[in-house]
Amino acid sequence: MSWLAEAPALAGLEARDLARLAALHPMDLPPGTVIFRPGDPAQGYAVVLSGRVDVSLTGASGREMLLYSVEPGQSCVQTTFGLLSDAAYSAEAETARVTRLVVIPRGLFLELLDRSAAFRTLVFGAFADRMAGMLKLVETVAFTRAECRLAARLLALSERGPVQATHQELAAQAGTAREVVSRRLDAWARKGWVRTARGQVEVIDRAALSDLAQAEM
Repeated sequence: MSWLAEAPALAGLEARDLARLAALHPMDLPPGTVIFRPGDPAQGYAVVLSGRVDVSLTGASGREMLLYSVEPGQSCVQTTFGLLSDAAYSAEAETARVTRLVVIPRGLFLELLDRSAAFRTLVFGAFADRMAGMLKLVETVAFTRAECRLAARLLALSERGPVQATHQELAAQAGTAREVVSRRLDAWARKGWVRTARGQVEVIDRAALSDLAQAEM
């Protein structure tokens, strides 16, 4: 079966374009695989079929911040921008879990973008959604306290059970320092809001964290 069956968003392309895409081979990557680093050129457009790719930025101080995650049906704004402008990556992308993806080579990507209205709609629609998310991130980091961001992130991550993440990973996702995360989690554990173990956080009092997540500066 062609990998295109796993990418329904591409179904609207013309038959000749689908045939060329079908010839591409998916890659199955283990967690922790680095896909690109700062300074790398954009080689192709990745279509994530399953799994998740995290795109992070590391500052001069060494502090890391999660910019966004790419899951099936989503795009990487850094890649789209790089393919269109020849700009090098400024962030790093790494698989967060077992991930299956297909890379559309730069030449084919630009050709499809030039002559396929359906492909342009797909690419720029995903690009617009991602940019909206980036602007929301900027707003959140600029105007929301770190503890509120951490509370909101824990609530989102814990919807399916205990959060499997280190303090450093949570800090990157909340846009703060690891020390801040550690202090907040210790305080919340003493209040009975969360229960912590090595590499794991279990949310006990969702109402308390929800109130904090919605608190204003």
